[in-house]
Amino acid sequence: MKLIMAVVKPFKLDDVREALTPLGIQGMTVSEVKGFGRQKGQAEIYRGAEYMVNFLPKVKIEVAANDDMVESIVEAIERSAHTGKIGDGKIFVCDLERAVRIRTGETDTEAL
Repeated sequence: MKLIMAVVKPFKLDDVREALTPLGIQGMTVSEVKGFGRQKGQAEIYRGAEYMVNFLPKVKIEVAANDDMVESIVEAIERSAHTGKIGDGKIFVCDLERAVRIRTGETDTEAL
């Protein structure tokens, strides 16, 4: 099992969800986060004064999946979150050692 974490632009969240639904993804966790990458924030103008925004708003999506689904999930996220502009985000894939569905006690792939 793998845990796929994607940090994307907030306005791309619906596109990512729509891309994952046909793959049979039955659940995901979404968090509003702030951060920066290579762009190191951005300059904005408010009431005529320029100031730096060091942490940009992003959305973190987490999906747990069987090993055989990982490539198609990563490709769907990459395709749907892409704008071609700096700050499109990142996708991380980590090993998921164990999963338990609290309601039923199912474990690992059955819990997904």
